[in-house]
Amino acid sequence: MHPLSVRGGCVLEVERVTKPTSKPITLKELAAHLGLSQSTVSRIINGEAANHRIAEETQQRVLHAAAIYGYTANAVARSLRQKRTYTIGVIVPEISEGYSTSVLSGIEDELLKDGFFYFVVSHRHRADLLEAYPRMMVARSVEGIIAVDTPIEEELSVPVVSVSGHKHREGVINIELHHQQAATFALSHLKQLGHKKLAVIKGQTFSSDTKPRWQAIQDAAKALDIEIDPSLVVQLSSPEPGPAPGKEVTHQLLERGKKFTAIFAFNDVTAIGAIQALREAGLRVPKDVSVLGFDDILAASTNNPPLTTIQQPLRSMGQAAATTLLSLIREDLPKPHPSAITVFPQLVVRKSTGHAPSDATHSSHPA
Repeated sequence: MHPLSVRGGCVLEVERVTKPTSKPITLKELAAHLGLSQSTVSRIINGEAANHRIAEETQQRVLHAAAIYGYTANAVARSLRQKRTYTIGVIVPEISEGYSTSVLSGIEDELLKDGFFYFVVSHRHRADLLEAYPRMMVARSVEGIIAVDTPIEEELSVPVVSVSGHKHREGVINIELHHQQAATFALSHLKQLGHKKLAVIKGQTFSSDTKPRWQAIQDAAKALDIEIDPSLVVQLSSPEPGPAPGKEVTHQLLERGKKFTAIFAFNDVTAIGAIQALREAGLRVPKDVSVLGFDDILAASTNNPPLTTIQQPLRSMGQAAATTLLSLIREDLPKPHPSAITVFPQLVVRKSTGHAPSDATHSSHPA
């Protein structure tokens, strides 16, 4: 009596087979065993059965036998036949908890659905790697490239999608955050809490987001009638990941002896470093100084105190980058292609921001 397989509410009869103990079965042998053509078996194994209207029962017979015999399609041979590699290259500045990993998660979501393989390289802001990696990927026959916070300066023979690239040129589609809205959300929140003396921590010069975000902050401050004291603006310089660079520049702010009641940090890891520095100086967050971050990484909600932040939809940006690139590869994206796809932020209020101190003599640098 044959084993039964239940799928979609119907009962399907399938062959009883015994796994061989010798070398793996070939496509020809599997097809002969099932009494089917090699092309039919190949289409089912490669996930193309629906395109060729192959019956569900036949699909189940083939997949069952393939599983028992341990047969898998030869991906290299398939690529050579179709002149496809089903491979995407992803370039990031560095891989650590935070921005890049959140974007990568969204990229992976979409590529796995479509059966694409991807590999990731990190350049650590080295000029030689920034120049070499795109060429190396093309040489390894990737079908497209996703660049995350990474400038692509030269024309390439494959489609390119850039996440937070901000450099508009032909052949590249950018996935961009609406920075003006983000800055308005952040400064409006601090203004409503009564903060007038704001410190700002700008991003590193090598980050693609630094200039547009700083410009958006300046524009929003002007629109909201908020004065930003240049002596309360500092800039990250270290490429080191983690909170240490934020801690360092916050110590610089405190050493200047100028009053401030809130800090708007370039990203969440910087904000976490700022909180550490404030505590070391004997200041309480948010009672003495409020701190607002950017990105809404996982650590933002688990920090002590939980971080108020501008939520950048990083996973969604990764998903948008991947789906856009796949559409470019398939050539089913309507022309003319957009130069940019804009995504929108949200303000997430937690416990690192509060009302400005009522004591007018409060100083952010304790005596």
